[in-house]
Amino acid sequence: MPEWLVLVLAMVAACAVVVVITLVRHRTASANDDPSETPDVIEYMTMWIGVVYAIVLGLAIAGVWEARVAAQDHVQAEAQALHEISERVRVYPPAVRDRVRADVDAYAGHVVGTEWRTMTEHGRVTEEGDRLLRRVRADVTDYQPASDFEAQAYQPLLDQVTAADQARAARADSTGPTMPGVVWFGLITGAVVTIGMVFALQIRRTTRELVLAGLFSALIAFLLFLIWDFDVPYARGMSEPTGPFLDLFPHLKS
Repeated sequence: MPEWLVLVLAMVAACAVVVVITLVRHRTASANDDPSETPDVIEYMTMWIGVVYAIVLGLAIAGVWEARVAAQDHVQAEAQALHEISERVRVYPPAVRDRVRADVDAYAGHVVGTEWRTMTEHGRVTEEGDRLLRRVRADVTDYQPASDFEAQAYQPLLDQVTAADQARAARADSTGPTMPGVVWFGLITGAVVTIGMVFALQIRRTTRELVLAGLFSALIAFLLFLIWDFDVPYARGMSEPTGPFLDLFPHLKS
């Protein structure tokens, strides 16, 4: 199911629940029920519950957004390091250069074609990816420079291999959900309590109040969807997660 459809259904469902409960409550209310007699303490509690929940939502959104940006940075850093290895190895003899580039392409192709699917479905990187990156490292570290010019390129190449390895490790650590289950329990419970306080204020069945109550519940549903969408950045939070690899290695698209 497309994410936009999930969002629309969640917002419509939230509005529908609020409107239906309000209408049912209005029909079953007693004749002497006066909505204007809501105690001041309930209004005070409702205000503070809304404020506290808004702060919690803001912190949750900031957390998942930061994790999404960090995940993008990890992918960009890894792809850039591999690209630098492929380019800087040009000073080596043709046989060595072609072998390193072939191994870099094999690793990048595995990440885009196979490993990404494993990350989204199982939340982990593959052992094959580890093996392919070790082969790239062995290609670079095992070569003995034959000239001063090659020796000058040797250490920068090692640094790029290290950068790629570090970025891969960071990517592996970011494959799981950002929000723990207990946080989700608090967010959903807080949403139920916050929307429930709308009924505690005894809203009437006027068009204005129904629209405001529906929009309020739809807004909360949208914010929860936003957190859910960014919670697993590599699976849902990025429109084109493998974009840096495909941009720097365009031949992988074919």
